[in-house]
Amino acid sequence: FASRDVGVSSTETTTTTEWIMQDFYTLRKDVEVTLQHVEEIRAAAGMKRLKENVADLEEAAADSSLWDDRQKAQQTLQSLTDLKEKIKLLNDFKAQVEDAETIVKLTEEMESVDAGLLQEASGIIKELRKALSRFELAQLLSGPYDKEGAVVTITAGAGGTDAQDWAEMLLRMYMRWAEKQLYRSKVVEKSAGEEAGIKSASVEIEGRYAYGYLSGEKGTHRIVRQSPFNAKGLRQTSFCGVEVMPLLPEDSADVEIPAEELDISFSRAGGKGGQNVNKVETAVRITHLPTGVAVRCTEERSQLANKIKAMSRLKAKLLVIAEEQRAGEIKMIKGDAVKAEWGQQIRNYVFHPYKLAKDVRTGYETSDVSSVMDGELDPFIKAYLKHKCSISSSSS
Repeated sequence: FASRDVGVSSTETTTTTEWIMQDFYTLRKDVEVTLQHVEEIRAAAGMKRLKENVADLEEAAADSSLWDDRQKAQQTLQSLTDLKEKIKLLNDFKAQVEDAETIVKLTEEMESVDAGLLQEASGIIKELRKALSRFELAQLLSGPYDKEGAVVTITAGAGGTDAQDWAEMLLRMYMRWAEKQLYRSKVVEKSAGEEAGIKSASVEIEGRYAYGYLSGEKGTHRIVRQSPFNAKGLRQTSFCGVEVMPLLPEDSADVEIPAEELDISFSRAGGKGGQNVNKVETAVRITHLPTGVAVRCTEERSQLANKIKAMSRLKAKLLVIAEEQRAGEIKMIKGDAVKAEWGQQIRNYVFHPYKLAKDVRTGYETSDVSSVMDGELDPFIKAYLKHKCSISSSSS
């Protein structure tokens, strides 16, 4: 009996050792590839140039006349902070991959393989690859508001109850995406559907580059599925509009809009009735008359607070439109070019008769629609940003 146990133990030990060695060879290759990737990223970033830029900005920041121009001073300090963070990040990449490389070299010199060390190195490489992917994605962002948070507004379109249910599904999708990015998200406005879902909702997403990542989500989103609200289970096509604008601090949108260009109206905020109805007119709607662009704010308890927030959102919206039209100022926006609809159809989500999520602009697609609806949007975001950069390069 004892000898039989020894025999089994010996076989298991041999098998385990073989698996560990396979893991080691895979890890060694992964470390080599990741090390090369880190070196390429650092070379492309130009570490020497970055350090020289930091020195120049530190000299400018030490100038006694810096705060003579408050806006320029803030830009200088922000640029200095951004550069220092970038250098730290690039140095962290180098340190992490070198840690994993050290473990591999130690393992090669050891008489027996330490599975715990291999697991540690494997974990380092796994997280580092994610960080490198995020870093590369951030390098594709160069817009003036890309580093800001985002306000995502979803509105149900054609399709009745199905469209309202679809709007709620999209709301969850964006909130799950924010959660995966470790961003903070908060639904600030929501209008419930008559039978199910929502008519519209706005969610604020706080996090660095949230607007840059999500700006490409603006447009019409189409779903094809068997309707859960149809007794016959017929195939139904529904649409929702998604609008994205930067989440700017209330004092950062340094834009003056003449009072005569604004139409401000007030109404009651609240639910469907009963105690939920606000009997005071706290909801604020502001329309920019030259363009017809309008925003509504209801989440604050006072009319004044809603007015301030609505004004901030209107400015953000107009600044984005000005950027899109390459207008130097809001007053240069061509009003007749501002369309009331959500824009082009950007993505199809097919649940029946097959499963497919496809971006019509980039051609990127996946059959794993469930993961997409659970917030796995990064492949779509990356494909769009690369597509956008390629268009900019070819046009210039």
